[in-house]
Amino acid sequence: MRTYIKQSLYAVPFFVSAEMFSQQQITGLITDRSNSNINSVLVINVTNLKSVLSDTSGKFSIEASENDELRFVKEGYYRFDKKIKGNDFSAPLMISLEKAEIEIPEVKITFKPSGNLERDSKNLSESRKLMALKSDMEEYMKSPLNEALPDNSISKTFKQDYNTGQVSLLGVLDAAVGLFKKATELKITKANYTETQDFLRRVKTEADLQFLKKYGMDEEQIDHFLIYANNTRMMAKKYRKNFKIDVVEFELRVAFAEYKKTHKDNI
Repeated sequence: MRTYIKQSLYAVPFFVSAEMFSQQQITGLITDRSNSNINSVLVINVTNLKSVLSDTSGKFSIEASENDELRFVKEGYYRFDKKIKGNDFSAPLMISLEKAEIEIPEVKITFKPSGNLERDSKNLSESRKLMALKSDMEEYMKSPLNEALPDNSISKTFKQDYNTGQVSLLGVLDAAVGLFKKATELKITKANYTETQDFLRRVKTEADLQFLKKYGMDEEQIDHFLIYANNTRMMAKKYRKNFKIDVVEFELRVAFAEYKKTHKDNI
């Protein structure tokens, strides 16, 4: 009896540990039918009752296991359910929500014309309350002004003697600040060949490409995929001047999800 109890006590932590290690982070991007990102979408793991909100770019990350059910809820959109499969952990999920139709309440017309013009015209005329209100407003507008108007002059306490030169100088300074801000903003421009090659070398050096190597891809196959990702996602154009590694890595995973479908021979 004691031997059986000890075996049971050892078995419980084993199953708890296995359940803990089965949980993984699954990521994705939520858009609508026009491929516009949707923010503040409530993502619920119905199985483990955990939930998160998608960020301003429509991205989300939530803990899940295989066969868990994720539910996506957003006001004004139809609810969407997704059952997690094993291959969903290898690339970000692409979730598309459909807008719900707005139902307009039915308007019922209670008035039924009798055919008698004199009688029916009474139903189409304005109500007595509305007519009385209009009459009172018209009488008020025609009546003489009994209250003094407020003084629109500026208080002497707040008066300042600005001459024409000082006002012009302020205008010039405001214009100069606007031009400086406009000049310092990064503009998205098309990358030339050299800029593209430099960007791809930086991606290969700094980005985490282990998810590609797990598929058995060699250096040549990885180079081929990076060119595909750059062409389809316009990565050099968008990120060579503002290189953010987390954004670049997310773009690579999104591109890889499509790459697997059309380049099975290269993986």
